[in-house]
Amino acid sequence: MKVVIAPQGFKGNLTALEVSQAISRGVRHVIPDAVTAIVPMADGGEGTMQALVDAIGGDIISVEVTDPIGERITAHWALLSDGVTAVIEMAAASGLDLVPPEKRNPLLTTTYGTGELIRDALGKGCRKFIIGIGGSATNDGGAGMAQALGINLLNAKGKAIAPGGVALIDLESIDITTTDPRLTDCDILLACDVTNPLCGPEGASFIYGPQKGATPEMAAQLDTALSHYADVIKQKLDIDIRDVPGAGAAGGLGAGLITFLKARVLPGIDIVIQATNLVEQMKGATLVFTGEGRIDSQTACGKTAAGVARKAKDFGLPVIAITGEIGNGYPAVYKEGIDTVFSIAPGPISLSQSAEMAKRLIADVAERAMRLFICGMQRATDEEKD
Repeated sequence: MKVVIAPQGFKGNLTALEVSQAISRGVRHVIPDAVTAIVPMADGGEGTMQALVDAIGGDIISVEVTDPIGERITAHWALLSDGVTAVIEMAAASGLDLVPPEKRNPLLTTTYGTGELIRDALGKGCRKFIIGIGGSATNDGGAGMAQALGINLLNAKGKAIAPGGVALIDLESIDITTTDPRLTDCDILLACDVTNPLCGPEGASFIYGPQKGATPEMAAQLDTALSHYADVIKQKLDIDIRDVPGAGAAGGLGAGLITFLKARVLPGIDIVIQATNLVEQMKGATLVFTGEGRIDSQTACGKTAAGVARKAKDFGLPVIAITGEIGNGYPAVYKEGIDTVFSIAPGPISLSQSAEMAKRLIADVAERAMRLFICGMQRATDEEKD
């Protein structure tokens, strides 16, 4: 029997590979000779870099970059085993967690460090990029990223505009002739699961600005600045980015990547499924396990477990999801192809206890789920005989 195991990591506790290995142990307790195809998964957000390295092979590269408030930090990106593909999580250089709450100010934060990560990867020969853009501290439309890659964003005096989202109001001209020439032959995939436009009431500033420290007044300022940014891009580059779905992701970094790097926007889970060759692993399988730290109504909206399940149904495979917590509205996942959901909680248990014992609990629930599956298979066989 072949069992495909393709979960996401349990955030803040176990990586996708560790969850996969625990599920595999549970399966093998029931069927010692089962072929367990382990394919660590992610949805383009936190954990994508590690999941792809674990699934495909590669190295984690350290580099000094600029953080959102202009300080120097050490960040990481992944060079996959093909030697040409870089996996970058923008949060590693420009993420909200890098900025103390009292210093969060999206008027001033910059994506320059994300551009430095891309530049470092270019220097190491990468020409294919998978860029995840969740968890940003920024609202600069990707301007900082663009500047780090040689693009000149100039004010009326022909000087570079200052870092931060509010400085976009001063933008008068764009010079792309100085863009890093190594970008011309690159294929860049943008892992993005939101469809927000760059500007307006559903845009970057009003929807995501508050979680980055923006007051209503600041959000209005930032939206005006991004609107001006879109106008200048249209005027100077003949690219209408304002209402492109996903342009508002990560404080408008989506717009910057699409405009200046010609990035292609795809759902994060689809990018990871393609990169890991998950579909090939499903051929000849009998059962699929997936999972993530919490399964609720949002899981059905493009998250890992639902994405894996949809692919499994192309092969008519049953899907079992294992989770640390079952949340409100979780039955929505059944329409996405998940057949049943198991929580690792053996009974009343605290979150800290669950996290401490997570590997054992995952293996245990995988074993119980597997025994139930085998029981069902046996009954179906008996009914066929009758």
